[in-house]
Amino acid sequence: MQRRSRERVERILDAAGELIVQDGVATLSTRLIAQRAGIPVASLYQYFADKEQILLALVERDMAEMDAAVAAAVGALGTLSVRSLVTASMRAFVSVYHQRPAFVVIYWRGRTNPAVHEFCRAHNKRVAADLFAFAQATDMVPAGTVPRVVELAVEVGDRVFELAFEHDLCGDPVLIEEGIELVAGYLERHATRAGLTGIVTPGREAPA
Repeated sequence: MQRRSRERVERILDAAGELIVQDGVATLSTRLIAQRAGIPVASLYQYFADKEQILLALVERDMAEMDAAVAAAVGALGTLSVRSLVTASMRAFVSVYHQRPAFVVIYWRGRTNPAVHEFCRAHNKRVAADLFAFAQATDMVPAGTVPRVVELAVEVGDRVFELAFEHDLCGDPVLIEEGIELVAGYLERHATRAGLTGIVTPGREAPA
């Protein structure tokens, strides 16, 4: 029963995502979502009260995929440095944006849903806190560095993505690469020697 419910929720979310990419958020309705998902509207209301809850659920699902993609990308690095962490993380986010274009439409082009906006802001703060804790633990930043340094970097990265995906669901590759350089360069100003040269990941050889 639980598996069937999960599958139905995924159908609803996938249907909503397809409609958002096709027609945008403004025209989205629970009736259209149910129709695309091939279920009665009454069944949809068993899982979501309205389309706003569906939008939030879509964003939550996509953000979970982004977190997993970032963890995998960072875990695959042979050398950990400020630059390699920024590059791997930002490119991992982009890879999920390409797979989940509805997120681009919902967040980067709209931000009209207060719950979605609040969720994403909280996510940014959590990402910044995790990165700062990691940087401290690996001595990539000097003692006395304040968390706001990393928080600002995350917010700048957020704005870079908003600009890069403003008119293209694939993102502007030049803006993306320049944004990576911008964020990495800023954080390198606050990095230790280890943060600049990199730390070889245990069990891996440093790249030539």
